[in-house]
Amino acid sequence: PSVSDPTAGGGSIPYEALRYGLPTHANDLNPVAASVLRAGVELPARFGTDLVDDLQHWGGVLTGRLEERLSQFFPSGVGEKTATFIFARTVACPRTGKTVPLVGDWTLRRGDKPVAVRLVTSRDGVELDEPEFEVVEGAAIDFDPTKGLISRGKAVSPWDHLAIDGDYIKAEAQAGRMGEVLYAVAVRTTINGKKARGFRAPTETDLAALTAAEETLAGLLPQWEADGTLPSERVPVGNKTKEPLNYGMTRWRDMFSPRQLLVHGCFVEEYQRLIDEVQDAVVDRDRAEAVLALLAVMQGKAVSWNARKSRWDPGRNKICNVFQMHNFQIKWTYAEFEGAAELQTWLLKQLIECYSGIAELLPGSSRQLGISAPQEELECWVTQGTAGDLRGVADGSQTLVCLDPPYFDNVMYAELADFFYVWEKRTLGALWPEFFVDEVTNKKDEAVANRSRFAEAGRRAKELADNDYESKMAAIFAESRRVLTDDGVMTVMFTHKRADAWDGLGAALLRAGFTIEASWPVRTEPEKSLHIAKKNSAASTIFLVCRKRAPVDSAGTKVYLDDIDADIRHAAREALSRGTASGLTGVDLLLSTYGPALSVLSQQWPVYSSEADDSGQAKLLRPEEALDIARAEVTHLQKTRLVGKDAEFDPVTDFTLIAWETFQAREFPFDDARRLALAVGGLDMSDLKRERLFTAKSGTVVFLKPGERVRRGGDDDPVGVNRDRTAFPSVIDAVHTALYITDLDGTPAAKRWLDERNLTSDQRFVDCLQGLVNAMPRSKNKGQWNIAEAGLLDRLIATHFPQVETPPNPEKLIETEALTLDV
Repeated sequence: PSVSDPTAGGGSIPYEALRYGLPTHANDLNPVAASVLRAGVELPARFGTDLVDDLQHWGGVLTGRLEERLSQFFPSGVGEKTATFIFARTVACPRTGKTVPLVGDWTLRRGDKPVAVRLVTSRDGVELDEPEFEVVEGAAIDFDPTKGLISRGKAVSPWDHLAIDGDYIKAEAQAGRMGEVLYAVAVRTTINGKKARGFRAPTETDLAALTAAEETLAGLLPQWEADGTLPSERVPVGNKTKEPLNYGMTRWRDMFSPRQLLVHGCFVEEYQRLIDEVQDAVVDRDRAEAVLALLAVMQGKAVSWNARKSRWDPGRNKICNVFQMHNFQIKWTYAEFEGAAELQTWLLKQLIECYSGIAELLPGSSRQLGISAPQEELECWVTQGTAGDLRGVADGSQTLVCLDPPYFDNVMYAELADFFYVWEKRTLGALWPEFFVDEVTNKKDEAVANRSRFAEAGRRAKELADNDYESKMAAIFAESRRVLTDDGVMTVMFTHKRADAWDGLGAALLRAGFTIEASWPVRTEPEKSLHIAKKNSAASTIFLVCRKRAPVDSAGTKVYLDDIDADIRHAAREALSRGTASGLTGVDLLLSTYGPALSVLSQQWPVYSSEADDSGQAKLLRPEEALDIARAEVTHLQKTRLVGKDAEFDPVTDFTLIAWETFQAREFPFDDARRLALAVGGLDMSDLKRERLFTAKSGTVVFLKPGERVRRGGDDDPVGVNRDRTAFPSVIDAVHTALYITDLDGTPAAKRWLDERNLTSDQRFVDCLQGLVNAMPRSKNKGQWNIAEAGLLDRLIATHFPQVETPPNPEKLIETEALTLDV
């Protein structure tokens, strides 16, 4: 059987197919991804571990030349080896004109042996002209290092202790007046034969080396600019690139400090000089190209770990790469690799270890899966281009199309990949010029919902971006259908919590002529309770298994949504039962019902909406209408499960319970809240806003805490938390008021308040407590409840409602899970 992945990205799917000895095709539109596919999948399949010795030799030549050339710019002190330099971006204080280091946290190392930096602005009572820095450890840290000078884009001047507006900081950056200052150095030492890592303040030697690097770069720039050694391409306006543009980074090279540019520019220059040497020394032209290509990809790691957006992580005591998140968010501080020995040695070590590990796991090696196919027989074919036009792949030639497609608007791949592309076209582009023909990556043909491409359309930008994504995904699926055998299978992996993303994906599958035969959730994302508590997060990927849909008799009876309503509800119930039994919760449990709902729809397609179009004709159903039915069924079953029986509350209370259960977070998408409100009780978001349940901003909804819902009026005040009320239109208002009093005055006061209103014996109130304690996420961070209401609920229930069952203590639960993991 043959396998094709039209949107292969980094190559996990085609690589695993090769491990089974299957003929494999991998494609990606993005040249950076296509280069990774060729270097990390195709070359190991062709050459195996035979390249390792060549990589070690020629890699040693390259890194040796770089170390010799750069070592003068990274001097070490007596008894130490410099490893990392930690910088802060700076602006001038708008009132004093003195340098303000924009540091949000002065911590260098956390844990049992903490280290921090003390900012010094005066000595012996005399104010300094420039800031100075002291490294302090342990008990000498007599201040709170987490209280820095900048937070959320706004700063405080250490000179006059007045605020510095975020707009001023942006304006200074855009005017080219944002500077930087070295404030700490991480060093390696050997004490009594034991290696250790420590920190110290910068010295005059460090500062002189920085100046020397800047002067050397200035001397090289005219020739480098003429040769195109450094990336002077402009940063295009986009969804994510607006972040660096806001801070004056208009060219890709602006993402690097002068010394970092010197290091990366020298790599380009030395690599280009090495090309002819390797091609002359290695007789086999293909082998020479493979060695050079693998050495070139070292630079992708180099620029990712040595840029102005590579931050220092005091928790893990190491540098973090640029893309900890899928954006170009400004980093007020950054960490610089020692670029002569540390960086180059690490890059080569990483290359050798990774390539060897990848090659050894393929058939023909000692660590294979037990397949006897000889390594030279592995068939791997990498292409670069749009997945909607797989030229060269024959009709009906693929047994399996397995793809993990772009997730709607989750990641702007091309915008982010430009960061690598502009460097790699200067190295890899010499070997694979067909991948690097454009100035920057192709964004026009990318299958993502990127509204910045339609910014001129104003309010219609989102609609046009959504339609563009759906059309491109439909083209990808249609092309996948073309290359599939008649009995072939297409497996689609999708992880997105927003309903409109699923609507677009479902519509694209239906338009392309597929039925969804099966679906199941697979947990793929790591769980972090603090993150999940604050923002809802899908931890599972939904796998959809699709086949070609048989032609439909156009003269047959039309199928309407009402005809399949019962089937969708049944499918949702079964999926909910399976998901619950598998331990799924929150948004993952809801997502597990989407595949079965779409499956019912695809089996009967075309299905028509009960509403007519503008001309009075029956219109095709949008998948979101089927998902709405599934969601309504799920919410009814969820409420019954949470309370332990059928319970009647009110729409506002129902919404609150199900939202906590579904999203497991205080914050979740506005659009999903709107759909859930309709599914629960036909509510409009304006109705819920009037109830003061939440605030809405930037496309998200944030639940208010009970204390934030306080109303100051009397009994005529219709909604919210009010301790003077004697009756509440919504049960959740009464519960929130009780929690507010518990927090403010304690449980005895809350008990008196409840008794006065006969709420301790009110079954609806008790049922609501039961539902809420089961729905709300019960997680802690450093002993504190992530959701304060969960702790208040526990206090109230433990003292006055013994009939309400509470879930396990989260700390004991975590301990049990840890033991399970150990086993």
